[in-house]
Amino acid sequence: MIAIILKWIGKIAGVLLLLYMAVCILVYFIQERLLFFPEKLPATYAFHFREPFQEKIIPVADGTKLHGLLFTSHARKGLIFYLHGNAGSLRSWGEVAASYTQLGYDVFMLDYRGYGKSEGHISSEARFYDDVQTAYDSLRTSYPEPQITVLGYSVGTGAAAWLAAENHPARLILQAPYYSMKDMARYYYPYLPSFLLKYTFPTYRHLQRVAVPVTIFHGDQDEVIYYGSSVKLQAYFKPGDRLITLKGQGHNGMTDNPVYMQEVARVLE
Repeated sequence: MIAIILKWIGKIAGVLLLLYMAVCILVYFIQERLLFFPEKLPATYAFHFREPFQEKIIPVADGTKLHGLLFTSHARKGLIFYLHGNAGSLRSWGEVAASYTQLGYDVFMLDYRGYGKSEGHISSEARFYDDVQTAYDSLRTSYPEPQITVLGYSVGTGAAAWLAAENHPARLILQAPYYSMKDMARYYYPYLPSFLLKYTFPTYRHLQRVAVPVTIFHGDQDEVIYYGSSVKLQAYFKPGDRLITLKGQGHNGMTDNPVYMQEVARVLE
């Protein structure tokens, strides 16, 4: 009787192991669909915003054409190079630009591969970084680096930290950053091995190489990227770097928070 029970336990364990392996393989091959949620727009789509803006086409090394929007302010104090979150397109993200143009800053927003009017699809972390660098280089012809602020939100924070480490902008601002994608995976999916991730986005590692001032904003009620991510990132701060905690703030709608707008205005002064 015991032998029969052990035999069935072995069979069940084998089936569970096969199912677990199947889930791991599936996650590996579809992780772009789990991480990135682009809204595709037709090339003829007409944007409508209150602020003046120009559409920018940015060819990258493999011939893919990326799309961005450059919003201009009257004061022209400098440029905010904005890397948005993992969902939507500039159709909706463009609404955020007004929060910064009203402070006197031009704003450039990039749609990643497969987002909005940008061609292609995201296929590697290295190419993601290369695309961001190419877009940044295209703006440096019009804006000296001491006038550029790199700002990343949510999934864009890892690339923003990398960009600030590789270049010399005026400052780096991160909104709701993650410590790394591996850390996020361990936090939310501890049963999945982290080596499955093709996209690690190690924000903590990039921060160690950022020479310019860093300011992090994070809501203590963030339901997507846990607030403790930013607390851990403080370990890599230089003197003068800051974490500003937004009490009661969730993941979305940060620019609607008057405390954020007051503090970010001070950072940009």
